[in-house]
Amino acid sequence: MAQNNKLKLGVPKGSLQDATIALFERAGWRIYASGRSYFPSVDDPEIECMLVRAQEMARYVEHGALDAGLTGNDWILENQSQVQRVSSLTYSKQSRVPVRWVLAVPDDSPFYKPEDLAGKTIATELVEYTKRYFAARKIPVQVEFSWGATEVKPPALADAIVEVTETGSSLRANRLRIVETLMESETQLIANQDSWKDSWKRSKIETLSLMLNGAMDAQNQVGLMLNVRKIHLDAVLGVLPALNSPTISHLRDEEWVALNTILESHRVRDVIPRLKAAGGTGIVEYALSKVVL
Repeated sequence: MAQNNKLKLGVPKGSLQDATIALFERAGWRIYASGRSYFPSVDDPEIECMLVRAQEMARYVEHGALDAGLTGNDWILENQSQVQRVSSLTYSKQSRVPVRWVLAVPDDSPFYKPEDLAGKTIATELVEYTKRYFAARKIPVQVEFSWGATEVKPPALADAIVEVTETGSSLRANRLRIVETLMESETQLIANQDSWKDSWKRSKIETLSLMLNGAMDAQNQVGLMLNVRKIHLDAVLGVLPALNSPTISHLRDEEWVALNTILESHRVRDVIPRLKAAGGTGIVEYALSKVVL
C-alpha cells in the first residue's frame, strides 16, 4: 500500500448493518463491529470503516467526510446529494428486492388517491421527498417528520403516512392499505466526487463494487458438473441452462466429456432429473461464493 492511501468507507448502521457486513464477508472483507464503537475494524489496511446511519450517509460522502459508502437511493434523493453513483446493490434487511416507499391510509379511510389528501396531514421520515412529490402534483398537504412507529399514527395523529415497506406485512398488521407507491429504492454504492477523480481511490472503490456485485450474483446461483457420453451431448445441452454457455472438457475416455455450468438455484430441482434422463451422470451441485461477469 502506498503511503497515505486509505479509503474512508461508510457502512450503514441500523437495519442494513448486519446484511451489509455479511455481504462484505462474502465479497472477501471481514468487518468486525463490536460494542458501541462506530469505527469497526476491517481486515484490509487500505480501508477505514465508520458506521453511519443510511439517512445521513449521502451527505457525509458528498461533503468528503467519507470517500465512499452504502445507502439507499431514497436517502440520496431525500438529501438531494451530489455524489457519484458507482453501482446498485439490490439487498435489504429481509430480501433481495427493492424496498418501496408508499402512501398508506387506514383500511376504512375515505382517501383512495393522493388528491383526496389535499389539506391533510402526512407523517413520514422521508419529509423532503414527500413534500416535493405532492408539490409537483399541486396537492397542498402538511408533511410532518415521524420519529418512528409511523404505522400507528393514522388516523389519530396523521391522516396518512409515507412509509417504507419490503413485504407490506407491517402495513397490513396495522390495518393500513396502500394508496400509491412514491418510489422504489435499493442500496447504492456511492462515492465522493473528488475521491472518484483520485485514481487510487477510484480503483479501490471499483474493486469493492466488482467483488460486492460478484458476491450478490452468486447468492442465488449454483454450479453444476456432470459427465455425459458424446452421443448424448446434444440432448443434455438442450436441457442445460447456462449463464453464458457451459464449459465442455474432454475426458480420458474419448467417448465422454465433462460439462460445467452455472444456473439459478431454484431451477436445480427441475433440471437435474431432466439431465439424468437425457444421459447425464456423475452430477454434482456446488455452492458459489462469487460470480464475476
